[in-house]
Amino acid sequence: MASEPTPGLTCRVNGGQDESGSGRAHRHRSESETEGGPTLKSLARLCSRDEEERAAALEELSQEVLLCLGVDRPGSAQLSRQTLLHLLRLSRTCPLEEVRGKTTELLRTAQEQGVEVPRALASGPSAFIPAKQIFKEGPDQDILIESFLSLGRVDHVTMVMALHPAYLSCFLRTQHALLELDGPLPHHWRHYIALMAAARHHCSYLVQQHSAGFLDSGGEESWLSGLDHAPVKLRSLQTLNKLLAHRPWLITQQHIQELVCPGAEPRWSLAELIHAVVLMAHAHSLSSFVWGCGLNPEPDHIGGYTFQPPSPSHLPRSPHSPAHEDGRQEQCVDGAMEVEVLMKRMVELQQQEEECTQEEMVTRFERERSESIPTAVVRGAPPDLVLHLVEQPEFRYEDFAPKGEQSPPTMRAQDYSWEDHGFSLVNRLLPDMGQLLDEKFQVVSNLTYHRMAMHEGVDTHTLRKALWNYIHCLYGIRYDDYDYGSVNVLLERSLKVFVKTVACHPEQTTARIYHTFWRHFRHSEKVHANLIVMEARLQAALLYTLRAITHYMR
Repeated sequence: MASEPTPGLTCRVNGGQDESGSGRAHRHRSESETEGGPTLKSLARLCSRDEEERAAALEELSQEVLLCLGVDRPGSAQLSRQTLLHLLRLSRTCPLEEVRGKTTELLRTAQEQGVEVPRALASGPSAFIPAKQIFKEGPDQDILIESFLSLGRVDHVTMVMALHPAYLSCFLRTQHALLELDGPLPHHWRHYIALMAAARHHCSYLVQQHSAGFLDSGGEESWLSGLDHAPVKLRSLQTLNKLLAHRPWLITQQHIQELVCPGAEPRWSLAELIHAVVLMAHAHSLSSFVWGCGLNPEPDHIGGYTFQPPSPSHLPRSPHSPAHEDGRQEQCVDGAMEVEVLMKRMVELQQQEEECTQEEMVTRFERERSESIPTAVVRGAPPDLVLHLVEQPEFRYEDFAPKGEQSPPTMRAQDYSWEDHGFSLVNRLLPDMGQLLDEKFQVVSNLTYHRMAMHEGVDTHTLRKALWNYIHCLYGIRYDDYDYGSVNVLLERSLKVFVKTVACHPEQTTARIYHTFWRHFRHSEKVHANLIVMEARLQAALLYTLRAITHYMR
């Protein structure tokens, strides 16, 4: 995620205004202001790799908070909301035990001094995965500590992805390059493009993350009030944004030409456009992961906290959280049998020597592509903080080949592929990004622990390949050398419902859909499936756009 620079502590003397100013308008302060106070330095030093410096910073933070509270002078001061939320986040998500303990103690002291303190609405990063299960199956504490020391926070995306440390490492490298390293787009524009993209899938989680990154990068707060307040050049991306999000196969050379050709007003350079396209596709696919894993709002996000005391009879649920329906996992005696059947089918496919004709392969692809797989009920209207950032919210994914309608021509992977075409184009126009994306695709494709549910020593290659190719099939991409009959053999219907929902309608994902498939698998294996969906979807969207750019450049 886009990391937020650590905000400073502010005191509200005698209940008056924050001494440093309050509200978003003051969030981006001048360099002299942000470097002026000892509190800001102590907060930055919490991320020091030197243990002694961290300990000193923690003590300094404690003293600053106690001074704001006026422990020796009851009623003389109180902590600002921003500071309280900052302490809440550290107390809940910091991987350093001493920091969690101290910030928890400071919040307790504030409450004893009569300050209304916030509490987190969720017990863990995911509404679908019990917190104790996440920490039981992983994650690697070292990678969480490294993330905190590097980025200043550990968000829920990182916590859940840390179940797969090899993938998380390359994901963070890619995201850091997209948002922070040198590139053709200004840093605040990058965050704004990402939040525009996340809004297409009603992903208030990512919208809030990138709104914070946008403001901390110097963005104008008014832009967050709606697209009409953003520059015309950014608004000109909206058509490409909605097609990338929902129907990338409709992207043509004409869409590219309208943005980059001489005379276009405003005009995008090809390097700028590639950067924007990768940002949008990244945010769209990451929205799939956020919804598919049921991520809760961050403790310091809207919907992630409340100042109301807990009630034993009613636990408030944020409208920004994933839909629950009946989220209880169904206990079924046939669940273990499903695993055994899948194991047997995988072995049979690996031993199968029969070869199909090319015509039969095409027929099986078309059958898979046109299969009717229902998705969940449509969720309610998106939150206001998302809705005003979306043009044509009614524009949604439609089946690539609706029955009875003329379908667009299939993209044959042999005619335009990532390996032979997309990789080199991205690397040429956005140096090193092609390499970073390729590493991420390779890691997720080859990621395996040689286990499945309760079985060890399992070759899961055929299952992983079936998942990847099924997602590309949903997006109209066909591999001539792949037998799509394997998809029906290996992916049972409840898994297809989950995959199609997360890949195509992520905002409609519910706990029921998550719990219904792979009932005897570990949660980490379901997260692995989400990673495959996210990366396969990302590559599919990029392929259609890069093909259109290639045609324009000829």
